[in-house]
Amino acid sequence: MAPEYAMEGIFSEKSDVYSFGVLILEIVSGRKNISFRGSEHGSLIGYAWYLWSQGKTKEMIDPTLDSRDVAEAMRCIHVGMLCTQDSVIHRPNMGSVLLMLESRTGQLPRPRQPTFHSFLYSGEIDELNLDGQDVATVNDVTFTTIVGR
Repeated sequence: MAPEYAMEGIFSEKSDVYSFGVLILEIVSGRKNISFRGSEHGSLIGYAWYLWSQGKTKEMIDPTLDSRDVAEAMRCIHVGMLCTQDSVIHRPNMGSVLLMLESRTGQLPRPRQPTFHSFLYSGEIDELNLDGQDVATVNDVTFTTIVGR
């Protein structure tokens, strides 16, 4: 579900693009988005970004896929990451997505790092509490513990 719909109830054609991107990532990886809940990555999108940023995108590809299709699978991962951008304005429209998937040439835009990270249980936040500090950072997003006076 697109972040703008989940958090604000705003729906657009780009909400469908987000869902399509998640579907692409699920197909290529052979794993469900929900299988990452409670993990250090929080979601399939977070896992894809982690591998992308480490230059290990190939590790995301389902090993049961034909090894001759690695380049196509890598392109699908790239397009899936573009479709799952947090901001609606950074996502392509479906026409552009089809062109990106059909074209074997041309440079694709670089996806932006996802900012959304869900914590499924409060223990994860405690694990991130660095040296007793009240602030922890994951993916350049800061979480602060707010305590009333």
